[in-house]
Amino acid sequence: MNSPLHFNPASPLGAGDASIGALLQEAGKLTPENTDTVLRMQEETGIRFGEAAQALGMVSAADVQQALARQFDYPFVPAGDKQFSPHLVAAYDPFSRQVEMLRAVRAQLMLRWFGRGHKALAIVGVEPGCGASLFAANLAVVFSQLGQNTLLVDANLRHPAQRAIFNLPGKSGLSDMLAGRATMAAVARIDAFESLAVLGAGTLPPNPAELLARKAFTGLNAQLEALHDIVLYDTSDVLTAHDALPVMARARGVLLVVHKNASSLYDVAALGEQVRHAGAEVLGSVLLEF
Repeated sequence: MNSPLHFNPASPLGAGDASIGALLQEAGKLTPENTDTVLRMQEETGIRFGEAAQALGMVSAADVQQALARQFDYPFVPAGDKQFSPHLVAAYDPFSRQVEMLRAVRAQLMLRWFGRGHKALAIVGVEPGCGASLFAANLAVVFSQLGQNTLLVDANLRHPAQRAIFNLPGKSGLSDMLAGRATMAAVARIDAFESLAVLGAGTLPPNPAELLARKAFTGLNAQLEALHDIVLYDTSDVLTAHDALPVMARARGVLLVVHKNASSLYDVAALGEQVRHAGAEVLGSVLLEF
């Protein structure tokens, strides 16, 4: 993933080594006897607890990373856990290069948008299949890992994706709330990430553009902003429909998602013009390659 926004951290194994052993025991990775063996090796060699346990073949690097994540309140999901889409790399592989790029985007957005007092952001793909929905899901996870109370809203009322990505229960969502048929109870908390919630698209309506253009959306957006630090809107792409325009107008900030060797520069420029006409600001673009 490349980022025109001009937007493997080392795991701090030395921090709180004593509690790492307790966390590994609690997770069932070490027995008390194993822990004693690791401590003896640590005393003899001077290396860190996690490194000693790995050297003895008692735990894996992933086990140590999981314990460190708990110790430093940095939640992620163990590899092999199937509760979310395997493409949610920020959840399953938070120390990868891809997620480092996501953190770089997050840092730029914090400085250039959310740090200026804004709370909502629309993530808009230029064309179908550019990966905008998956990018939005991963970006929501890294914002929640920062400790920001984050809400991801699936505002793509034609081809929603977030319910499948996060394996959400229930069927009510944004469309039902805009139609007055659902309450804030439609917002689903993601247990694996205590600072993350997702509002699915809900019932697919026959009139998505008109539904999103209703005044009720303005009030709902204000309510969502009041309850969260960050509100990210995943929208439909602009080449398929114009549903994203009212979402951009409410959010006022837009991050464009472009597919390398597929998105037309003309389409990107045209979208920028549409954003300005909607009264919103283009903060930058992210170039995805896959």
